[in-house]
Amino acid sequence: MNTFERSWSPAGWRNFEARQLPAYSDAAALAAVEGELSSYPPLVFAGEARALEAQLADVAAGKAFLLQGGDCAESFAEFHPNHIRDTFRVLLQMAVVLTFASRMPVVKVGRLAGQFAKPRSADMEDLNGVSLPSYRGDIVNGIEFDSAAREPDPKRMLRAYMQSAATLNLLRAFAQGGFANLHQVHKWNLDFVGHSPWAEKYKDVADRIGDALAFMEACGISPETVPQLKGTDFYTSHEALLLGYEQAMTRQDSLTGRWYDTSAHMLWVGDRTRFEGSAHIEFLRGVGNPLGLKAGPSLQPDMLIRLIDTLNPENVPGRITVISRFGHDKVQDGLPPLIRAVKREGRHVVWSCDPMHGNTIKAGSGYKTRPFDRILAEVRGFFAVHRAEGTHAGGIHAEMTGQNVTECTGGAMAITDEALADRYHTHCDPRLNAGQSLELAFLLAECIKTEVDHAARSQAAA
Repeated sequence: MNTFERSWSPAGWRNFEARQLPAYSDAAALAAVEGELSSYPPLVFAGEARALEAQLADVAAGKAFLLQGGDCAESFAEFHPNHIRDTFRVLLQMAVVLTFASRMPVVKVGRLAGQFAKPRSADMEDLNGVSLPSYRGDIVNGIEFDSAAREPDPKRMLRAYMQSAATLNLLRAFAQGGFANLHQVHKWNLDFVGHSPWAEKYKDVADRIGDALAFMEACGISPETVPQLKGTDFYTSHEALLLGYEQAMTRQDSLTGRWYDTSAHMLWVGDRTRFEGSAHIEFLRGVGNPLGLKAGPSLQPDMLIRLIDTLNPENVPGRITVISRFGHDKVQDGLPPLIRAVKREGRHVVWSCDPMHGNTIKAGSGYKTRPFDRILAEVRGFFAVHRAEGTHAGGIHAEMTGQNVTECTGGAMAITDEALADRYHTHCDPRLNAGQSLELAFLLAECIKTEVDHAARSQAAA
């Protein structure tokens, strides 16, 4: 074990500045819950996290594509097997389209089974002259605006653990139990295309996928003969925000001696917690999980390099994913300096695009929303920048659900500001619904095909 690892401990973050953590009134109750959690079984295994890192190394090398998606914030109230199934199904459908378009494997990572805690812009929320602690996700407090619900309760961490365990159990069954059968996923996509107002736009891709599957079956390659077509690898991720919970879930791997946060396969640090001297950075630098770094207009290139070097001093490919979140009108100016700095310093990273957070607006109806055309514009800008810089546009990071919600405006169904109230169910930020998520995948396929064709022409010219 090197000096870097010896100088770290799971509790070391407590000596650093920790922002975005709730103020618990009962320290003894908090310590008791964290102690109980530390005795619970891990939710994921270190070997699975290493397998994900290896797959992300392929993404960093331009040999694969990352699809990361799921809830803005999971809730206790919406916990239902059908919701888990529907989100997983949409991710599978998106992955098939992206695999075909990119001609490379798609690494599937869910914002599931642990995405409970949320950062807030203010510690307190004011309503009608009453001031209460802000809602920080169901793992911390309740969304109802009353003093009892808003009081941070450490026992909520135990419920979040149990819900994560149940969710992960179902996801594992779906991934390997036949639900992810490639032919079945394609049938779902055909059904979507058949009912979409943009059917003509998607039909060509869907038909070509069908032709490819028919050709494979004629050659004897089917789910019955090739087990890989019956199942898929699927990983979980969330923002490592509630550090007491994350520390309690951290275990030392018996094979390698490294520490892993067993609450998820992959963790990320957000815009509000990635400053110098951050307790969140201190915690994450010592765990072996693949890590994500949110990068927006406030992140300078030299700071990005320092963060990468802190979290990945050995420059291991697949460990760091830089998740850019600029907004549709800033990505073409803001992203290139970061890419150039990373390329100049020779750092290995996955470049992924979060087209959600930089495109949040308040609709005339008063609801927070994200216009679909702006989401798509940021994705197109992300691909255009990477094409110009000669780097791999490696992934997409989306807040989405398998439910037919009305939270983001636009898309093929043309959701209007007035229609947002119909099914606005999010506990935090607006999500793409099932149809919009698939629309994004088909439109992403066009971007990826352009990138693949450009790379092929460049290779031929060389």
